Order: sequence, then C-alpha cells, then structure tokens
Amino acid sequence: MARLKDNYEASAWARFIRWMKGDAPGLDGRIAASLDEEALPSQPSEGEHLAIERAKEAKALEDRERERAIQERLHAWSKSRGSRLVNFIYRLSAVLICAAIIAVLLFSVSELPPFGGADNPANNEVSARYIEKGVEETGAVNIVGGMILDYRAFDTLGESHVLFVAACAVMLLLRISLDKDGRPTREKLDAEADDRKYEPHNDVILQKISNLIVPSSLLFGIYVVLNGHLSAGGGFSGGAIMGAALILYANAHGLTKAGRHKLFGYGTFKGVTFCALAFYALAKSYSFFMGANRLDSHIPLGTPGDILSAGLILPLNIAVGFIVAWTMYSFYTLFRKGDF
Repeated sequence: MARLKDNYEASAWARFIRWMKGDAPGLDGRIAASLDEEALPSQPSEGEHLAIERAKEAKALEDRERERAIQERLHAWSKSRGSRLVNFIYRLSAVLICAAIIAVLLFSVSELPPFGGADNPANNEVSARYIEKGVEETGAVNIVGGMILDYRAFDTLGESHVLFVAACAVMLLLRISLDKDGRPTREKLDAEADDRKYEPHNDVILQKISNLIVPSSLLFGIYVVLNGHLSAGGGFSGGAIMGAALILYANAHGLTKAGRHKLFGYGTFKGVTFCALAFYALAKSYSFFMGANRLDSHIPLGTPGDILSAGLILPLNIAVGFIVAWTMYSFYTLFRKGDF
C-alpha cells in the first residue's frame, strides 16, 4: 500500500490536484517552461540539415529513376504488344465503321421509290415549281442560281459558314502570332527565313506572265460572280477563280511582296469575311421573315436578263465570292508559312 501511495503522489494527476489546491506553486513555472519548449521547435544542427538535404536528393533521384523505368517499359510495350493492340483496334474500328456505313446505305437504297414511278420525288411539284415559276419568283434566268440563293439560300448560308469555320480552325492551328510585346517570336522568324528560301528569285518570265494573267483572271472571276444569276457561274465558281489568281500572284512575286499590299493582309481577310457573312445572314433573315409571314419584302426583282435583277441573288453572289476567294488565299498562306 505504501508503494502504491508513493506512485500516486509522483503521478501527474496527483501533481495536478496539488496544484489546484495551491500546494504546488512551483508547478506553474514548470508548466510554463514546458509550454515554451513545445512552442519553440528545436533548430536542426548543420549535420542534421545536410542529412535532410541528402535524403531529399536521394528521393528525387529515386523518383527520376522510377519515371525513367516506367517510360522505358511503356516504350517497349508500345513497340511490341502495344503496337499489335493498337493495330488490332484500328482495323476492327475501320471494319465496324465501314460495315455500319454499308448497312445504312443499303437500308436507304431499299427504301427508295421504284424507278419510273409517277409519284417519285424526281417528278413531284418541287422540281416543277423550280422550272415553271423560278424566273417569275426569283427573277434569275439561271434556274440553278435562283434555286441555290433563293429557294435554298439557308443551305448556302451554312456552306459559307463552313468555309469560315474551316478558315478559323486552320488559323488557330497554324498561324504564328507575335509575342505580347508585338515583336516576332523565334518561331515566326524561323518561318520567315524558311519561306524566303523558297521565294522566287526574280524569275522575270514567271512574274511578267503572272502580271498578264492575274488581272485578267480577277476580271473573269468578277464576271462569273456578277453573271451568276444570268448564266452558269456564281459566287462559288467566281470566288474560286479569284482565289486562284491571288495564289498565282503570291507564287510569282513571293509572299513578302504580296504582304506589302493591304489586299493580301490579315486585316483584309477578317474584314471581308465578316462583312460578307454578316450581310448574307442579315439579308436572308429579312427575306425569310417577310416570306414566312407572307409580307412584301419590297425587294425589286427587276427585269429577268438584266444585270441588275433577281433581287438579292446578285449581292449574295458577291458576298459568297469574297468569302471563297479569301478563304482559299488564307489556306494557302497559312499552310505555306503560318502567316499572311
């Protein structure tokens, strides 16, 4: 019993009880000192600091070795089993996609109406309306032009936006921009140097012939665009001719010389495509709204056969021609050197 009493007297609980009764005034100092020791962590010595740094370096080296081993195993797997697995998945996917496309096509063909039937879509009222009422309702002598830019103008608007989105995608992927201070980056300088290596070196024959062909090609493209509602042609074909003329000039004289003209600049591309698409969308939105509500659009059709006729078809052809021409030229410059 005496031993148990001594152990109790020496225990922390007994000391705490005595301190609460005021019988152990020196305990306050010891408690405060122990709290101060816990609040102030001990500083490692120089040897301990070196040991910690060496342990960190050893762990970093171990991590790098582990990553290198993983990469080596992954590379070896991709060259052996991985390559065979990827090829198998690729071939299986190709077969499944082709089989799905063939099944859809066969199902579509099986649902087609019989050849020569009186109620077939080829003989229905839509094509008859295009042929019989096309000139009267659109004012376009060219029935195809009237159909594309009047009856099916919404579809043509989507095609123009497809070209614009494609140009934007190519620009995001390939265009080399300046840095935040407006200075050319190393990538841009390298692209310029590489492009100058393929620039024509004052080929007089090529340049003189291009000086003769380019203006006439541009004039012919403009003629095809403006004449689209009267004969074969229109914005797509005329724009392709004008785009080819711009590319020919850049090939003959070089993009460095072509870039000095604002006609070939990036700002021109943005302004022309935006204005053309905005005009097309606004003009046809107005036409669609008025037609759907059976209201008079007050757009004169003119006299069929005149250059200023066919209502909105002529300005829409011009807008489409600009979009096609500058999209073709932008594709050429971006794929060649990543800039205008």
